[in-house]
Amino acid sequence: MFDFGILHEKEFDIPIISIGNITIGGTGKTPHTEYLVSMLGELGMQVAVVSRGYKRKTKGYVLASRKSTAVEIGDEPFQIKKKFPDTIVAVDAKRNRAVQKLLGGQEAPQVFVLDDAYQHRFIAPGLSILLIDYNRLIYNDYLLPIGRLREPASERSRADILIVTKCPLTMQPIEMRIIDKRLNCSPSQRLYFSSFNYGTIYNVFDSTKHYSTESLKKQEAQILIVTGVASPEPLYGYILKKIGRYETIRFSDHHSFTKENWNRISKKYAAIKNKKKLILVTEKDAARIYSDKNVPNLLKEHIYTIPLHVKFLCNGEEPFKNQIINYVKENKRDGRFS
Repeated sequence: MFDFGILHEKEFDIPIISIGNITIGGTGKTPHTEYLVSMLGELGMQVAVVSRGYKRKTKGYVLASRKSTAVEIGDEPFQIKKKFPDTIVAVDAKRNRAVQKLLGGQEAPQVFVLDDAYQHRFIAPGLSILLIDYNRLIYNDYLLPIGRLREPASERSRADILIVTKCPLTMQPIEMRIIDKRLNCSPSQRLYFSSFNYGTIYNVFDSTKHYSTESLKKQEAQILIVTGVASPEPLYGYILKKIGRYETIRFSDHHSFTKENWNRISKKYAAIKNKKKLILVTEKDAARIYSDKNVPNLLKEHIYTIPLHVKFLCNGEEPFKNQIINYVKENKRDGRFS
């Protein structure tokens, strides 16, 4: 309907960056959104992140505060607000309304990042970023229900930037050239490749408590990995490589943990006989768990999480940063950014 002009995109006179995908499952949207927020924040920009707030229990427009919970704004917006408290975070299924409200507020943003918005076309972004999972490249995939594509792979043509995510750190340039050729990017599109670095493991309820993977391996620790995300396999592989011992309990993406779930987790954790053991969750799961009243108090000291950091491959970081900075500079509303 957008393609035929039945529905119309709204343009705003301010830098707007959209980031998202066209597939079901995780492609690394939140870590890449955090990368953008961190980068722009370090440049002194007032950034606003707008999301629909998937699976939140509230309705309409909600402006996040430092007291907001994942129940009120969704796990991913909560994670971003918790990591970047000075960033404006708002949720609304009608992103047009959210942008207009924020622009009319006392502290108007200088740049917007639309999280998970590649398929939200009511706003015309000035810069559109499409994320593609290396493990499920869109040119090898099919539309639902046969495959995992939510729209044809040809819709990648709407993107200004394509990032192949979750690549192996050892990826060779020849493989990048093959993927580049298969994606058949236009001259106006830029293609990047990224991977993830895992950070220090820290306690969900007390971030001063932390472990290195080296210390856990030395102590022959047993890890119980509990996940409610689309693709936990990379985490499994990392823990196997770095620590060597783990068990799993896996729930569906964006899962809300119940008392029965916690009873199951508690029993499995208690059954682990190792002297050193801990429960490990992803940061997206930690966002929901942090304010979950069902978490047994005795279990809180044993629940840890591990952050993800985006790493661009093949010297792609500087060109990517420069492309973002140049776009913002050329489209800034005022002279506050130099």
